[in-house]
Amino acid sequence: MFLSMNWIKDFVDLSGLDDLKLINQFSLSTAEVENDIQFKGSDISGIVVAEIKSIENHPESKKLHLLKVDIGEAELIDVVCGAPNVRVGMKTAFAKVGAKIGEIEIAPRPLAGCMSYGMCCSEKEIGISDDHAGIMDITDDVALGTDLKDIYAIEDIIFEVDNKSLTNRPDLWSHYGIAREFAAIAQRPLKALDFADLAAYDSLPKVDMKIEDPLCYRYSCLQFENISRSVSPVDMRIRLFYCGMRAINFLADMTNYLMLEMGQPMHAFDSRKVENIRIKRFDKEFDFKTLDGVERHIDTDTLMICNGDDPVAIAGIMGGLDSEIVEDTHTLTLESATFDAASIRKSTVRLSHRTDASMRYEKSLDPELTTAAIARFVFLLEKYDGGIKVVSSLTDEYAYHYPEVELSFDKAYVDKYTGIKIDNDTIVGTLQRLGFEVKCENDDFSVKVPSWRATKDVTIKADIIEEITRIYGYDNFEIHTANAPLFPTRLEPVKKDEDNVKDILVKHFNLHELHSYVWNYVDELKELGIKNEGVIKLANASNPNIETIRKTMIPTQLCQVRANLGYAPEFGIFEVGRVVTGMTSDNLCIEEKHLGITLYRKGQNVREQYFEMKAIIETLVDELKHKAVSFEKLEPEFDFEHPVNLNAVIVDGNVIGKIGLIHPSVMKKLDKRATVVFAEIDMDKFAAIGNYSIHYVGPSKFPAIEIDLSFLSSRFAPIKKAIENAACELIKNVDVIDIYEAEENSSIAVRLTFSDNTRTLTKEEVTAVTDGIINDLEKVGILLKK
Repeated sequence: MFLSMNWIKDFVDLSGLDDLKLINQFSLSTAEVENDIQFKGSDISGIVVAEIKSIENHPESKKLHLLKVDIGEAELIDVVCGAPNVRVGMKTAFAKVGAKIGEIEIAPRPLAGCMSYGMCCSEKEIGISDDHAGIMDITDDVALGTDLKDIYAIEDIIFEVDNKSLTNRPDLWSHYGIAREFAAIAQRPLKALDFADLAAYDSLPKVDMKIEDPLCYRYSCLQFENISRSVSPVDMRIRLFYCGMRAINFLADMTNYLMLEMGQPMHAFDSRKVENIRIKRFDKEFDFKTLDGVERHIDTDTLMICNGDDPVAIAGIMGGLDSEIVEDTHTLTLESATFDAASIRKSTVRLSHRTDASMRYEKSLDPELTTAAIARFVFLLEKYDGGIKVVSSLTDEYAYHYPEVELSFDKAYVDKYTGIKIDNDTIVGTLQRLGFEVKCENDDFSVKVPSWRATKDVTIKADIIEEITRIYGYDNFEIHTANAPLFPTRLEPVKKDEDNVKDILVKHFNLHELHSYVWNYVDELKELGIKNEGVIKLANASNPNIETIRKTMIPTQLCQVRANLGYAPEFGIFEVGRVVTGMTSDNLCIEEKHLGITLYRKGQNVREQYFEMKAIIETLVDELKHKAVSFEKLEPEFDFEHPVNLNAVIVDGNVIGKIGLIHPSVMKKLDKRATVVFAEIDMDKFAAIGNYSIHYVGPSKFPAIEIDLSFLSSRFAPIKKAIENAACELIKNVDVIDIYEAEENSSIAVRLTFSDNTRTLTKEEVTAVTDGIINDLEKVGILLKK
């Protein structure tokens, strides 16, 4: 939001003070000021008021004219001008020879063969508006030759405040609210605004108006007629332009001016088109054309301003095209209202249309402003257009009152939370300059929060401490070491495991950690042929590509792999992130923290890659939980998972995740010359695994017996199961020592290590165990290789 120091100085006397230091102090105490401070008008000089005395057509140009202008000197000045709006008797802005406009210095120069001794300027060339349709038309009664800076407030300092820092301060969305802060900082009195006495019109009939929906907190209106002025005063147009607004017409400029001055959005309707004002929502959806000519879809949750049953404006956002002020408008109905902040914010999101008015309504405006803004509007209207006539009494319906906030505290409370000694007079003076009503008896304070701070900002005693200290100046605090007990905090099991998992993946396996958003990237998934799976979808998303919260980590990582295909022929990535896997019976999200790992290889044997991922999972479980991992075949849940090569990761009989290959159709679109193996682990389930304590067991003093068995099978799982079913305590270790792959007669060789700590084993008892394993496997068709 752009702010004018000239405007602020209308309400607080800052003479003798450094403007830049005040702005810097405002940034430290109230809201962040952007670095780019603009010094408007400082780069122009020598521009005066001139009158066009004669006009002749240029002999060699159809667009140019030869003018003689009077700047109050003895002789007229010859000027060549191409503006279409020149006329005899017109007063305009004239840059004399030697004048400066930015880096340009005006000098005599020939234009199409004729000498021009100066330049008639447009408002845009001077830098006071964006109007470049013609030269400036000065209608005010000013003497010729008067410097333009002497009659108009062209020189100004404009600074910008970051909107995010004003989110909780609706009172700061106005120059008067900002001036209140400057008054507190500078310890200068704040001047009161001038208002018209609306009670003078109490005998006039009221406007037919009614609030029919609780989303409207207050609605005030007044009717005028006999409005003759169409163009705003120059200084008003300059201030609007400097603050980022375009001058439209007198009435529209007035509402915008009041919004920037007091923070209260207002809207003027043509009274001929708005006779019976009703504020309500509709039962059915419909389309509505707003002032910008755009057809917008209105749903049943959007509050509307209506003429009877006909909508004429979207409440708090924008008026309708059919009720706008036009050239022949002579009677208007002025609206000043407040609405439910959340309702306005949701409506702007649904309509994808945020305006200067809606940004203020979203911040919980003070309802007390509505009638004050109308009184200020009438005062300015009478000042600039003295012939106007008020034809109704103030019509006001106050449907919802914010509760008054009163807070009590003592001096000891202030000293405790500030850590410094601030005297009572400073506390009282600071709060009073900010608009708080303060009563102080001894060291006890009672504070009544002003209405413009009580809508959502100041609600507890700690907020009062902030008000005192920020104006006192955080940079004025003495720096000292605080005395406070510090206690070590144990990490939660999930966080501890998460940190350890990351260390292992980076240090032991050289994987790269990535960070992503919780959304499915819809466009990228579509290019990979992956369905957009998700439980939660954001309504009215501003970006349709990120509107669904992911259900699994892997599609996100596949998008990241695709974006890094040129990085290296092989790499591995991982991330611990959030997913939403379902909804509870209370309609709440089931949010889980998952570890996603993806290995990308170009031209590598997929079996080796698969077993590499298997080793990673086994290492994580072994290092952190000291337990064994088993794998079982799993049916695919998502379309990116391989229909055959997908296994559940099991620890202590519980499934904690999955490991698998990417579906061939997805790999074809990702990189048909590469392979991708993924794993996804539920970190909450991983943390819940009991940590098996390591116990030292001494090696046997007696020799071990190793038996090698080779089975005709391509699958290890049934072999492993048969060994486990043998339930022999003498088997200390099982190793796969060889795998032979062929179209027929594939085989797997295993080595069984037998040992006992108390004796030497005999061949007969070992053979009895191996024979039992061989017999069990023969029953399922797996034979011993001869």
